[in-house]
Amino acid sequence: MERVVIDPAVLVGALITPEGHPATLWRAVRAEEIGIVVCPRLLAELAGVLERPKFRRYATLEEARAFVVEVARYGDPLPDPPAPPPVSRGPNDDYLVALARISEVRALVSGDHDLAEMPDADPPVLTPRQAVEELLNR
Repeated sequence: MERVVIDPAVLVGALITPEGHPATLWRAVRAEEIGIVVCPRLLAELAGVLERPKFRRYATLEEARAFVVEVARYGDPLPDPPAPPPVSRGPNDDYLVALARISEVRALVSGDHDLAEMPDADPPVLTPRQAVEELLNR
């Protein structure tokens, strides 16, 4: 089974937009068609975003917290990667690249332009749409 690191923003999209590509990826994770790698920082970022009041129109606080627990349960847990050197225009996302590298995943899935536009990304950065096309529509 191929494994990926999924940007917390993509996971948020999976929760709030049940018919989009992020949700398709999440259903594939739940069906164990693809695996995901998580770390405490990724889960904390996801929880912090989903606890913001603006997300209450999409999910109750209890549903948001249950989603984070579910992500943790399906994820292969690793410790937070060491502080990485800057590799993207968005330094807050560099830990995702470091996590993807140390876990030797197939790809980092993100819709963030700072990550997607990195030259020579290793592993590659796929948008949710690209991830669905490359990982699920073989």
